[in-house]
Amino acid sequence: MKLTVPHMGNCYIAFEALLQEMGHEVILPPTCSKKTLSLGTKYSPETICLPMKINVGNYIEAIQLGAEGIVMIGGSGPCRLGYFAQVQKEILKDLGLDVELIVLEPAREGLKNLKDQILRLAQPKGIGSLWRGLRLAWEKQKAVELLENAACYVRPREKQLGITSRVLQASLANIRQANSIASLRRICREEQARILDLANHSPVQPLKVGLIGEIYTILESFTNLNLEERLGHLGVQVTREVSVLRWVRDHIFLSPFASYRIKRLVKQTDGYLNSWVGGHGLESVASTIQLAKADYNGIVHIMPFTCMPEIIAQSVLTKVSADLQIPILFLIVDEHTGEAGYQTRLEAFVDLLQRKQKEFQHEKATSLFGC
Repeated sequence: MKLTVPHMGNCYIAFEALLQEMGHEVILPPTCSKKTLSLGTKYSPETICLPMKINVGNYIEAIQLGAEGIVMIGGSGPCRLGYFAQVQKEILKDLGLDVELIVLEPAREGLKNLKDQILRLAQPKGIGSLWRGLRLAWEKQKAVELLENAACYVRPREKQLGITSRVLQASLANIRQANSIASLRRICREEQARILDLANHSPVQPLKVGLIGEIYTILESFTNLNLEERLGHLGVQVTREVSVLRWVRDHIFLSPFASYRIKRLVKQTDGYLNSWVGGHGLESVASTIQLAKADYNGIVHIMPFTCMPEIIAQSVLTKVSADLQIPILFLIVDEHTGEAGYQTRLEAFVDLLQRKQKEFQHEKATSLFGC
């Protein structure tokens, strides 16, 4: 079957490897663009969140290229991800686009449904292809995240402005072409060294900022207007607190044990949030507290307009910011977000962090030398 998956950052590399190993032809939608957003906005409910609108645009573009089926992740709880499949199916049906939706629901929603969908995907080449595909996909996603993290480290230190992002794209293309775990690991080591070699050796340490919030807007650079790159060019080392690997591990493989993970996260929030609120809301609060304790300079919290879990997190984070004296920049994105105002807010936030750091260093020197 000719299958497609929606874009969410670079995780398409892993999903493509998985589906190809199971014997499917993968038709990826074009990279997210204004056309994608325009299509999704036109046919989606006006008040639905930005990720779903872009997903709809992805599906329409992929179907126009010949896709016969769509593979997507399901969800539950206050996050509207759990409703995406049903709504998107009706939208495509109304447009006369007859495609099959294969929804991989979290295991806590019922192992039988997840098992049936996986067996359906593995049908062309048998269950053995599933395990081979999962292993290769897992290793590819590990490589992708390793290189992305290396790029976040190098950008504020790069010798030539903008070169890190260009090299990263070439490195990811090489990861995508790898067809065995042995060659993949070799390529990953080579590409990581290539990216790290782009950094200068200045003794001046850049500002450290944690990136938290809703997973799609963190990972998809079109949605967040290349947030990591913009911050890197402003001299900020970004630590991404959301990972596809962790999401798959926690919400697919370890989903039946979610209560233990939630208890651990609640404990990490130090009483600011006492229950799961859906999406990554609880993780956003827990991560902010841990990053503040690790002496990060600031936090950027990003979410789509109307995202319910992150709205709850935002209300709590305002108090966390005041209590722990860590600046937080709240970014809310939708189809109307403009680059000019966005860049201005980032620059103002970085200026604030730089002033705060200088004041801290001055106070430290004063207390040390008594002057």
